[in-house]
Amino acid sequence: MRKNSIKNTRINGEVQKVLSSVIRQEIKDPRIPLMTSVTAVEVAPDLKTCKAYISVMGDEQVKKDAITGLKSAEGYIRRQLAKELNLRNTPQIQFVLDTSIEYGAAMSKLISEVTGKEEQEVDDE
Repeated sequence: MRKNSIKNTRINGEVQKVLSSVIRQEIKDPRIPLMTSVTAVEVAPDLKTCKAYISVMGDEQVKKDAITGLKSAEGYIRRQLAKELNLRNTPQIQFVLDTSIEYGAAMSKLISEVTGKEEQEVDDE
């Protein structure tokens, strides 16, 4: 199976959906905040490994604690994934912190500040 095949894309989507529901509804770890979401999932073509990109709202310590909590619950999450999905192999999950949403929000704020200053300069003239 190739990396960008239709089958791999469909498996990525299903794994992301199950991971999101397990993290949101079943894990009771206090280190994992409610504002934790799975932004993307990349399952290897051989179904042995999986990278789950996690977005967490909060400061650096909250993000670090959330990743630590998810890593400690990896066995339970993997068992639930095996229960929900009928795959030949249940992938080993690696949780990666995704900062793209925060980066986008910061860039949007900078753009609005620049356009606001330009509008003020035009109004002043």
